Amino acid sequence: MTSSLTSSLQALKLSSPFAHGSTPLSSLSKPNSFPNHRMPALVPVIRAMKTMQGRVVCATSDKTVAVEVTRLAPHPKYKRRVRMKKKYQAHDPDNQFKVGDVVRLEKSRPISKTKSFVALPVVPRAARKAEAGAADLLGIPLESQQPA
Repeated sequence: MTSSLTSSLQALKLSSPFAHGSTPLSSLSKPNSFPNHRMPALVPVIRAMKTMQGRVVCATSDKTVAVEVTRLAPHPKYKRRVRMKKKYQAHDPDNQFKVGDVVRLEKSRPISKTKSFVALPVVPRAARKAEAGAADLLGIPLESQQPA
């Protein structure tokens, strides 16, 4: 029985070039899935800076504030836009923010397990309008700004 098995195996012709190692392994290498770090990339990768705006809800920890960010998102079933709230821990190195302050969160390297944002002050809208000034927008002074 074994002799019939060996004779049938010998009669079988292998047409594959890989059967006896005739193809070198270098030509069978996998395509590089990782970029070659020696060669500079042709197109630089551009990542958008992630910034959000929210209100400070807790400032009891040292150098940390909890900021609640509110966004509008469609309801999964009813498709009406609803307010979605999420709390983020942000780094406040000078302990300058109090509860109720509006801050801008800017993405940074991870500072701790839960902190990867830095809290920055936001100029209030009223101050921005006063800063720009109505006279600058019109190009002429207002009556209240003219000498009497």
